[in-house]
Amino acid sequence: MNRTFRTLLAALALAALPALAQDAYKIDAVHSEVSFKIRHLLAKTSGRFTKFSGTIKVDPADISKSSVEVSIEAASVNTDNEGRDKHLKGGDFFDVEKYPTITFKSTSVKEVAKGKLEVTGDFTLRGVTKRITFPITNAGTQPGMKPGSVVAGFIDGAVTINRNDYGIKYGPGVLGDDVAISLNIEAGK
Repeated sequence: MNRTFRTLLAALALAALPALAQDAYKIDAVHSEVSFKIRHLLAKTSGRFTKFSGTIKVDPADISKSSVEVSIEAASVNTDNEGRDKHLKGGDFFDVEKYPTITFKSTSVKEVAKGKLEVTGDFTLRGVTKRITFPITNAGTQPGMKPGSVVAGFIDGAVTINRNDYGIKYGPGVLGDDVAISLNIEAGK
């Protein structure tokens, strides 16, 4: 093997090392929650999505090299009220026939304090993409239920969006404009 070829192979191997340093976790939707709250008249009404998936790549040596991608099935919205859920799936709200998925793709991850992260990225709802930042707690990792498995936890994530920014304008005066979104994520490697 000539020297130039060996040097090229060594450079390629070194270039691949950062990718290998990342731990990839798949979101466990059974043990995770994506939920929301919105004001209705004087109280707050809550709901959740029951079908979502995603990948979290964590670089323990440099958290800024980590990333998150999440996809939510809009039609999986559940507020424990069949009539309201049907309305939410329609054109006044999520318009699931036209916009079947809600997505988030990170553009940066920062550790702002020990175990406290800010995950910034592109959030797309009803075909509108806005840059948002989720503060979230990195709960760490531990062995999972299956032998040899590892789970990671990302909890108490919270952000508030204005529904009007995404074209959801139904019910002014009855519904608040702000929607509080909460995340509690368990993901397995």
